[in-house]
Parts: sequence; C-alpha cells; structure tokens
Amino acid sequence: MSNILIGNVIPRAALPGGEVRIEYRGPELEGTRQPEVRFGKFDAQILIASNEVIVARVPESSSEEGTSSLTVCNNGNASSPYPYQTGKRLATNLHPVANPALDHDGSVYATYSGRRGQQTQVSVYKVTPAGAVTPHVTGIMNATGLAFGLDGTLYVSSRQNGNIYTVDPSGEATIYTEGMGIATGLAFDRNSNLYVGDRSGSIFKISPGKEIFVFATLEPSVSAYHLTHGLDDYLYVTGPTTSSFDSIYRISPTGEVEKFFTGLGRPQGMAFDIDGNLYVIASYRGRRGVLRFARSGESPELAISGMGLVGLAFDYTGQLIVADNSSLYRVHVGIMGKPLP
Repeated sequence: MSNILIGNVIPRAALPGGEVRIEYRGPELEGTRQPEVRFGKFDAQILIASNEVIVARVPESSSEEGTSSLTVCNNGNASSPYPYQTGKRLATNLHPVANPALDHDGSVYATYSGRRGQQTQVSVYKVTPAGAVTPHVTGIMNATGLAFGLDGTLYVSSRQNGNIYTVDPSGEATIYTEGMGIATGLAFDRNSNLYVGDRSGSIFKISPGKEIFVFATLEPSVSAYHLTHGLDDYLYVTGPTTSSFDSIYRISPTGEVEKFFTGLGRPQGMAFDIDGNLYVIASYRGRRGVLRFARSGESPELAISGMGLVGLAFDYTGQLIVADNSSLYRVHVGIMGKPLP
C-alpha cells in the first residue's frame, strides 16, 4: 500500500502547459531530491515542491493522448493514481482568435485567421467527431468570429473588411451584411437576432430581416469582442484592453450595460453550461486558464489551467473544446453546455 496520499488537486483539469497545484502527504523529501509527478505516463516539470505541496506543469507530450490520472512519486514511493483530466489535442496548425463553433452533428469549426490583411489559403477548418480535419471555407480574409444560426447556417465575421458571411454546408461563403467595423465576436439570441462585436466600440444587432441597430457601446478592445448569451437572455461581452483589470459586461435585452465582474487579465472567449455557470478564458490573481463563475457573478474559481487560450465551446458529450492560438483541445469535464437559443 502506498504511503503517499494525494489530498487535493487544483484545478480539476488542465491543458498542456497549464500549472497544477497538488496537495499531498508522504515521506519528507531528502536532501535536494524533488518529488516526481506523472500525468498518465508523461513526466511533468516541477515548479515548486515542499513536503505538502507540489506545483507541476502539464507536459506538452500529454496532448497526444490526454490523460485521466496523475501520480506522485517520492523517495521510491508512489501514490495511487489520482483521477485527473488533461486535454487531448484535436487539431493543430490553426489560428483561432475566438470561440470555436459546433454544428448539430458535433463537428467543430475553427478559423485560420492570419495576420491583419493576410489572405490565408483556408479561412475555416472543420474537425469531425471522428477527428478528421478538413478545409471548409476559403476566401474570407481574417476570419474571426463563428456562430451557428438556429437553422444550422454558419456565420463568419471578418475583422479585415467588416463583413459578415453565411456559409452553406458545402463551405461556400456569401456576404450576409457589410460595414460592421472591425467585426469580431458573433452571437444569436432566441429570436434569431445576430449580435456583432465591433472591437472599436460598438455592439450591433441585426434582425432576421437585416435591420441593423447599434445595440450598445463599450470601451474599445485591443484584440476582439467575445459574445455569448446567458440563460437570462442577457448578452455577455469581454473585450481585452491594455489594462490588467478588465471586465465582463452584461447587457440587457433592451441594451442597458452593466459590469458582471471586474478584475480579470485579458478576458476572451466565453460559454455557459446548462446550469447557467459562465466559463471565461482569462487570468485572475496570477492564475490562467478557464475560469468558472457562478450565476451570482462572485469571484471565479479556476476550472481548467492553461496558457495562451483564446476560445472555448461545450460539445454534446460533457466535454469542453478549448482553443489556443494554434490548436484545438478536448477535455472531459462531465458538464453539459447551454443549449442553443
């Protein structure tokens, strides 16, 4: 029987490169020796070690398989495997700058956005549930935001020209509307109104009949506005600025703006779960990854540790799809996302 006992691991899941705090009991460390931590069969880098706490970085090599347990070894002793989820890489060589999107069949869509003014060979990639990665859309410069309408049509924004495009099942793109400024995040409400985040300071609302209104104005963002709707039908918005004390905004159905929470570093993509908890990519008090807010908007907890993340979306099997600026990952969290409006 092992004489190393893992008491707690914070957070409950992580992506490659994320930092994990492990609280344990066992034999005292001898001399300059450090404990060892393995995520599955992969050795982690030890950042901090004491006789009670280890801070370890999830190894990049774990992304090829994902893991479901971790083990602590100390002076020849090993703990029992502790249930722990790390993310598995679904696709790489991408350039997401916002949330990925999922269709009704469970396929995941992500952009290759490129540098400002760069015409990339592929604008949007599709990853099937079986893991096949295929080019899906071409010809959209600086594809940025993605969202599916209630009818299953994919909408794509371009931060280069301010156009919003619709995409048919074959991947053919057609201009839906123009003149949306530096168009970034997209979101639909339950009445099929489309909201577009112009990162220079406006949230546009486009009716199903293509009537366009300025729904709200906010502080400009240095990168993008990220949008999502809550169970309360309010629109939630993040927009990173040069500050390290940014806000999540909450906008009523009639356009009144309030701050849901303030104090985040570079808040980006968001998604709600089925119980109304909000998940946001940001840093908070020195910890980075996916933060979870209860519906009350109180201080968040770190749900998934990760570095350089930009977007996320729940799939239909209790897993979270998370994007950094080059890859997509799938991590099992056992939580269902909010249904489409």
